[in-house]
Amino acid sequence: MTTFEDIYQFFQSPPPFYLNKELAVCYVLNILLRQDSYGTELISLLEHEHPRYRLSDTVLYSALKFLEDSEVITGYWKKVEGRGRPRRMYQICSGWQQRAQEFAHLWQGYIGKQVHASLH
Repeated sequence: MTTFEDIYQFFQSPPPFYLNKELAVCYVLNILLRQDSYGTELISLLEHEHPRYRLSDTVLYSALKFLEDSEVITGYWKKVEGRGRPRRMYQICSGWQQRAQEFAHLWQGYIGKQVHASLH
């Protein structure tokens, strides 16, 4: 049974929000404009930089597949320091830098609105 205390508690520490595919695509491009990255790093960066948000493996890999199939990003294998097996790294294809910026701005705007809303 819900109590008013439960409702206050929800707003004081809301559960994490899981990104959908549209947000995930914009988030991934935002990160890849800064640096090449791989799946688990993309998930942990989100949790570190935006603790209220989460990204499931399923949604992330769906977003990465969409971006690869659309030839927006490309993957390559790289041995990552301190990790056992090579990682599938992703980078933005050369012709897509400008468009990727537009999608990164959508992500930044979304996060900015959410942060702004939570301050009021």
